[in-house]
Amino acid sequence: MPNDIRVLLLGGTGRTGGRVLARLLERGVEVRAIVRSARRLEPGTANDTRLTAVEADPLSLPRDELLELVRGCDAVVSCLGHNTDLGGIFGPPRDLVARMTRRACGAVAVLRPAEPVKFVLMSSVSVNRPDRLDTRRGAIERAAVALLRGLVPPAKDNQDAADFLCSEIGQADRFVRWVAVRPDTLVEGDGSGYALHEGLVSSLARPDKTSMANVARFMCELVTDPRAWDEWAGRMPVIVDAAVSV
Repeated sequence: MPNDIRVLLLGGTGRTGGRVLARLLERGVEVRAIVRSARRLEPGTANDTRLTAVEADPLSLPRDELLELVRGCDAVVSCLGHNTDLGGIFGPPRDLVARMTRRACGAVAVLRPAEPVKFVLMSSVSVNRPDRLDTRRGAIERAAVALLRGLVPPAKDNQDAADFLCSEIGQADRFVRWVAVRPDTLVEGDGSGYALHEGLVSSLARPDKTSMANVARFMCELVTDPRAWDEWAGRMPVIVDAAVSV
């Protein structure tokens, strides 16, 4: 049941992460959130007794403190990302998502939980599945995405994080199971229905839209609904708003 679930949330004050935090609390989930500033938490969530907010730079958090935050958690949810200004895109840390993915999964491995911990990563459609499984992306688009990763550090960061989950955690890890959620163009709004796809459903030239609210809803479903988790574990679903999916 949701009220028996404990989650470590990374990036809980971002536009999508804040929605994830609110939804988890609404469902009775106990949340530990690592935030750079607790003042950025919404008043309705900041005072919730089920929330423990730890103010820290996640990459600088001492190992022992990270281990204690991960200890006893059923899931780790990462909504980390880069600010969209020039400093956020090109400034340090350029590998925030990938490094924190490694740190969190490494902490789980050290703790050796009796049951695998779920790791839910907010990713992007700029991220490729391994072995060219995204067949909709042809040679030209693959070249364009490769160029994007070379020029824009957050694109490489997101790909590196997904590659780590696919290749180093894989499908048979004893302590971590994972899902990388790939929204298309993120937009504001309350959201309504959404569609999930195994692979890409749109081109770079004609992208779909995905509301942050729908991403938050799906990520919470992965944490609280065993059926959703069993369907998508070890996969990289693309999520788009149902009204504009193709």
